[in-house]
Formats: sequence, C-alpha cells, structure tokens
Amino acid sequence: MRLHELYPFPEERKNRKRIGRGGGSGTGGTSGKGHKGQNARSGGGVPAWFEGGQMPLARRLPKRGFKNPFREEYVALNLGQLLGAFEGKTEISLQDIYDRGLCKKNGLVKILGMGEVTAAITVEAHRFSASASEKITKAGGTAKALEG
Repeated sequence: MRLHELYPFPEERKNRKRIGRGGGSGTGGTSGKGHKGQNARSGGGVPAWFEGGQMPLARRLPKRGFKNPFREEYVALNLGQLLGAFEGKTEISLQDIYDRGLCKKNGLVKILGMGEVTAAITVEAHRFSASASEKITKAGGTAKALEG
C-alpha cells in the first residue's frame, strides 16, 4: 500500500446537510431555523459581544490613564551585547545595528554601560548612558549621539 492509495471508506464519509429541500428531507420548511424571529432571518443573529441591550461591559468599566501619542521608546543595548555582536570591529554604525537585527529598522537605540570596552571603538546611536559614554571615551573611542 502506498500513500496515494489511502482513502476513507465510503461508510466513513458523511454527506453534508442539504436544508430547505422539502418536508421529506427532515429539514424542509423553516430549514432548521425554527419559526420567525431574528435568528430565522437572513443575516440574522447577534454579535458575540452583544449583551441583550444591557450596558456592555466595555462601557460599564471606568476608563483610566492617558496614552501619550508622542512617547519615544528606546531599545536598550548593553556595551557587552554590542561588542559581542561586532567582535573585532572598530566602527559600529546605527545601520550595522539594524542590519544585525539587534533593533527594529528605524527604532531608537540607547547604549547602556554594562560590559567592558578594551579597544578604541566608535559607536553611533541615538542616546548613551553616562557610564557607557564614559567607558567608550576612556578606552580611546568616541560615542556619537544622533538626533532621534
């Protein structure tokens, strides 16, 4: 027996229910929808969230807080992560960070100071923590902060 020779047995196949095909079919007349009412009509029924006309849950609960539409979220990268990803490289640009997948394209990047800098490197990012820029400059490199 091969894979293409497999098939379900005829007795295992179930015919679909053909509704509205006369009284002899068992589903004639109202076609299994009962008599009249919203659910008997075409396109009838209520959405899953409808609560019978009572005040919906989403409107019963109080609204709180505020979402700032101008919020800027930075992706935090530690020096250790950065140097591990670009081992032996002396210049790390923002485009390199995006290309390596450490941050989403056009995302704002902030470099944090966890990790050790041994060689002089030039790092380009939107922001630097005080400890990160201090470690980079102490090793003889430069930290270029860009406008976000």
